[in-house]
Amino acid sequence: QNVKSYNAGMLTALSNRIGDVALLLAIAWMLNYGSWNYIFYLDMMKNNIEMMTIGGLVMLAAMTKSAQIPFSSWLPAAMAAPTPVSALVHSSTLVTAGVYLLIRFNDVLMNWWMAQFLLLVSGLTMFMAGLGANFEFDLKKIIALSTLSQLGLMMSILSMGFYKLAFFHLLTHALFKALLFMCAGSIIHNMKNSQDIR
Repeated sequence: QNVKSYNAGMLTALSNRIGDVALLLAIAWMLNYGSWNYIFYLDMMKNNIEMMTIGGLVMLAAMTKSAQIPFSSWLPAAMAAPTPVSALVHSSTLVTAGVYLLIRFNDVLMNWWMAQFLLLVSGLTMFMAGLGANFEFDLKKIIALSTLSQLGLMMSILSMGFYKLAFFHLLTHALFKALLFMCAGSIIHNMKNSQDIR
């Protein structure tokens, strides 16, 4: 159990470090323009290759935080944590950070190819998580895959330009998923710490 937890923790930490490095690079690159307030140079974003690279780095950071397809393995693996920690990480703090980052940087998605790419990746994530949940027997992993599917839906809503709808979905998902985790924790406790639903 300890080795499994250690490996899951390392996978989570290393996956998120990729996003952190991308975000730090984007911040450092933005300072090159004299301000972190990208509203001042929105017109350059459309054509300038450097601004498109900054947008790509921000999108990479959001994808790692929100566990989209190339980085999606850490979310179910992080279920080795205790249920209250899982509830905190998987409903309202870590995974929603990527969605919130893209809501704040919504003008980055003005480039149609970025929006198209995000729509493709989020659609694949939704499909993969929904399919994977059908063959899973661990109660907490099923909830983690449901979170992954919802994150894919949020990202696809974002890629279509409905930022307020994505934020509303983020808030309601955080509330109900936290409640669902608490219910799951209660069920696991009453079933003598068994997470197997068979």
